[in-house]
Amino acid sequence: MRSEIARSTSGGFQARGIAGTRAILLAMDCSPQRLQGLRGFAIWRETKGRPTSGRWLRSFKVFKSVVPDPKPATGKNAPRYSTEDHPIQSFLWSDYTAAPDTTYLFRIIPKYGTPGSLSDDAADSLKVEVRTEAEEVVDGHGVWFNRGAIASQAFSREFGDISPAEYVDDLDAPVTKWLSRGLAEACIAFIDGVPKGDELVGCVYEFTYQPVLIAIKAAIKRGVRVRLSYHETDVNSSAIATAKLPRTSKGKQVLFPRTKPKIPHNKFFVHVRKAVPHAVWTGSTNITPSGFLGQSNVGHVVEDGHVAQAYYDYFEALSLDPTLAKARDAVVALSPHPPELVASSPLPVVFSPRRTSNMLDWYGNRIEDAAEGVMFTGAFGINARLLPRLTKNRSFLRFVMLEKRPSAAESAQLRSDRDLVVAYGAELGKTSIYKDKKFQKVRIKNFSLDKWFAREEHYRKQGNIFFIHTKILLIDPLSEDPLVCTGSANYSKNSLESNDENMLLIRGVPRIADIFLTEFDRLFRHFYFRDVANEIEAKGGDATGAFLDERDSGADVWTKSYFRKGAFKTRRREMFFATAKRKWTAASGRRKKFETSDEA
Repeated sequence: MRSEIARSTSGGFQARGIAGTRAILLAMDCSPQRLQGLRGFAIWRETKGRPTSGRWLRSFKVFKSVVPDPKPATGKNAPRYSTEDHPIQSFLWSDYTAAPDTTYLFRIIPKYGTPGSLSDDAADSLKVEVRTEAEEVVDGHGVWFNRGAIASQAFSREFGDISPAEYVDDLDAPVTKWLSRGLAEACIAFIDGVPKGDELVGCVYEFTYQPVLIAIKAAIKRGVRVRLSYHETDVNSSAIATAKLPRTSKGKQVLFPRTKPKIPHNKFFVHVRKAVPHAVWTGSTNITPSGFLGQSNVGHVVEDGHVAQAYYDYFEALSLDPTLAKARDAVVALSPHPPELVASSPLPVVFSPRRTSNMLDWYGNRIEDAAEGVMFTGAFGINARLLPRLTKNRSFLRFVMLEKRPSAAESAQLRSDRDLVVAYGAELGKTSIYKDKKFQKVRIKNFSLDKWFAREEHYRKQGNIFFIHTKILLIDPLSEDPLVCTGSANYSKNSLESNDENMLLIRGVPRIADIFLTEFDRLFRHFYFRDVANEIEAKGGDATGAFLDERDSGADVWTKSYFRKGAFKTRRREMFFATAKRKWTAASGRRKKFETSDEA
């Protein structure tokens, strides 16, 4: 939910809140005449109707003159610094401790004065009320994001220097619940919600997470008709045997091996209620421990008969283990190339494999048509057909989040426009080098933040994707008519032409856009800070990230970067309060109906 813009009675400040399910983004703005001596913002939060729940939000930086040697905030007894005494020196802040479907009241108080003896003026105070979205199906959609940031100070503060590997199959363990953040539980609840006599069908790629396999076995036992197309690999077969998941039940086939494509990349289930497809579980999450608990992922439930029927028909086609040519024929019949301006209803779906990869041009056109903002994730980099669309000079910010540091050539293109900002997966104190045609992580010697930050651990040591696995494209997410593209498919040629994949094109649902926006922002800023700190240290600098700026003025005082014309932080501050002069739909509507079709 989006709050109304709150304005101070002094006229010097304004703020707004945007809430997802478990994250609340707070954006602040300040008139230039109130910048002198501004130390930052203190933020008070309470649950509406529960005044005793109120508290000052935590500060992660301190004034050095007050706390000269802050210690790593690890464990339950770690020091906790308050924004009342150590205010936030940023015009954008997020609260990641919010509960779903809850109304929160925030007081945002600009602070002035001397560190250790700060002051404020009641006329500057801002009050923002915002309600988080329900973590359930509302108006046909339910969305769940996992933590997706296992290498984090939050994990270290909560659990210390431990590896969660031994807990991954125990969803009651605090470590596992913290990492899952409701994602695994929601997937299992979807399966558990299919009653006796109904049917559960689906297509899965990596299929090893025991709690989900056991839930499917329990569904069969209670009388659910289960049919699953799965990638036939030794690893999957071993996990199926461990769970004792039957390949047949009552003389009917349960498991349908998919052997033809190299990457049958789907991860979806369909609930068929009384012989009628009713709901779909889909998203980016592989049925693996890493899918639910490690890399960033999303699960999405759609309760819509049209969508459920499309996915059911798609399953029926793939369960026959068709050749590539036959799979393409079936897919184009089930999900024709969408028009340039998609409708909000019926909800468009895009399946793969397709005859061409022209959907890349469709996504590229939407990037070019955007009027207010673009947010994009790329687990395997950026396709050459999308890169020039993202780097095209525009008057608004575009955010790109990647699994790995871009190559030198790609970085040069991405940095050609200052309004295009990139973050990539990283751990504090480690950076990437390109060696032997591969990226390798190396430890930065004498990393300065080790003095204050806790050591981080993540359980998965091998694999291709550790950090960014979501497949997201957001077009004008702050508008009243946003576009959210999400599913299993990476934005690549192989994904479209060779793999089994599915995508949803969700237009005009601000609730969904807000959930995706707040989660994208959470992960982007998590990794952007790491990338900047690591690059400073790798070049011999000192990433002194523990301390707040205590200067009153100067070219580098903390407020300057938020009011420097055309600068990234300035653009980011402005984007939450700007009124768009045009809409992405206007440009899309002028394009030809099948400008880049698969049907030729």
